[in-house]
Order: sequence, then C-alpha cells, then structure tokens
Amino acid sequence: MINHPAADAPGAFVHPALFYRGPADYLAGVGGFVRAALTADEPVLVAVPGPRLEALRESLGGDAAKVTWTDMTQSGRNPGRILATLQEFADRHEDRPARIVGEPIWPGRSQAEVLEATRHEALINTAFAGRPASVLCPYDVLGVPAAVVNDARRTHPVVMEEGRVRVSPDHVDAAVVGADCDRPLPEPHGGAPSFAYAHGELGEVRAYAEAWARGTALSAARRGDLVLAVSEAAANSLAHGGGRGSLRLWSTVDSGPGRGAGVVAEIRDAGRLTDPLAGRRRPALASVNGGRGLWMIHQLCDLVEIRASDSGLTLRLHMATS
Repeated sequence: MINHPAADAPGAFVHPALFYRGPADYLAGVGGFVRAALTADEPVLVAVPGPRLEALRESLGGDAAKVTWTDMTQSGRNPGRILATLQEFADRHEDRPARIVGEPIWPGRSQAEVLEATRHEALINTAFAGRPASVLCPYDVLGVPAAVVNDARRTHPVVMEEGRVRVSPDHVDAAVVGADCDRPLPEPHGGAPSFAYAHGELGEVRAYAEAWARGTALSAARRGDLVLAVSEAAANSLAHGGGRGSLRLWSTVDSGPGRGAGVVAEIRDAGRLTDPLAGRRRPALASVNGGRGLWMIHQLCDLVEIRASDSGLTLRLHMATS
C-alpha cells in the first residue's frame, strides 16, 4: 500500500509521479490516491486514457459517482489544453484542496506530443505553486520509453514506485525543462513554400490559408478552424512579433500509431514568449492582452509545438484529417 504524500503535507502543493507496472499496480496506486481523497471529503478529478478510466471507475464501485471523470485521449489530445482543465477544476473548489489524477503520456503518443506533454508536466509546478492541491501523474514504465520515465523524474518533485515515496533527486526547475524542450523542429518532407506578411496584410494571410486548406482532406468545419488558428497566430506576429512574420503550410501522411495524416501550419516571427503559461490557462474576461490568441489556438488545434530561439518564435499548429 502506497502512503500518498498529499496526506503528509496539508495545505501544500504536491506533484508526485506514480511509476506503475501493470493493471494491479495501477489500480492500487491511483485507486488508493482517489479513495484517500474521498475519505477526506476532497474533490477529485481523474483525467486518464479511456481504458484505464473505465477500470478505475469499476474498481471504485459506488464511490465512482463522487469523482469527476474525463478521458485524457480526448481532453488532452493537445497537451497544451491539459493545464487549463486541471486549474479550472481546482478553481471550482477553492474552499477545499483539490485532488487530481492526470496521465498526459501513454503508449501510442507521438514523439512531438510527448515533448509538449513533458513541457506541460514541468509547468504544473509553476501554475500550482502555493495552492493546496495534489496532482498525481501515473506513468506506465513498461509501456513508454525509458526517456519518458527519466523526464518524469525531472518534472516531479516526488516519485512513487514499488510502494515507496521519495523526493526525486533529479527534479529540476520548469525553466530548465522548457529550454530542453526547445529542440529544433524537423523540416517537412519535400519542403514547403513560405508566405511572408506584414502590417495590413492579415486578410491576405487568411485568404492564402483558406485557399490552401481547400485542397486538403480537412472537413469544411476544420478548414475554418485552421484559418482561424493561423489568423490568430499571424495577428500575434503583427502585434508582438516585430510587425511581420512568415507562414508555411503542408500536409502529413499516416506514418504509424499516434502519427496519423493531417496538416501543419508553421508561423515564424521575431517575437518572445515571456510567459511560459500563456495560452495554457483560460484568460480572464477583463484581460486585454493575456494570451487570448494563443489560448484560442490551443483550443482549435490537435497539437501546438512552440519553439523559442535567439531569432524569435516558431509555432507549429497540427490538425488531424481523421
């Protein structure tokens, strides 16, 4: 039986990684965390992949009705959307410490998704600092690459493994993980032409993206989402990225599990991302420039890759065609 660290640190933020091996280990670790929260009359959100969600729900019996459930393969398909889901749940229960299970990485995730989910895991520590809450993140050590487990030791202050809880000696600051995630993006196969734009040319950007999207397998609704996402990114370039930028668009093919066919829009400009949480939390209604555009982009796209460099900012917006 794992002694869950949340019980030992009332009023503090706790962010443990649970390394599990097989279904029984998973149900013991995650189920124990959920039952401890319910016993303490604390609100619980469980955001895990569908098959695990159903197994947990069944193991809890009648107590399952007291838990808020979400399928992470849907709500967290884009890792950039996960943090807002967790924070909004905690905000709805400000009178009590929130207990959350979030499993952002599972077998079948693409390498690009894993990288952005790793960035998300590090940012949890920043977003929840000083809040009385616990976020337990399970990792299938038999199903994910060893590098994923190693990164989990870096993004979580506490690790739980084989019935033991200990401080992670490998834990580092979120900024270190973020810098490590800023790896060069691979060039599209066959290249892609670049469309340059400047002030007064936002309409031209939309027209270019819309004309290109009509030749893809995107549905009419998703073509509209792509054009809107590109427009928001280009508008950010004009307002915060030096007043100009460039757009590239290309299609991808189905190359295996987790890497289905889709389209990619890449926006480059001379901007800087001063707030690593921008776009990952819902902007306040009264906010004037609090990341509304990037927030909308995350809601519209299936994956958003962000890279910061000395020359500026690159956004790659992915949408699946199926």
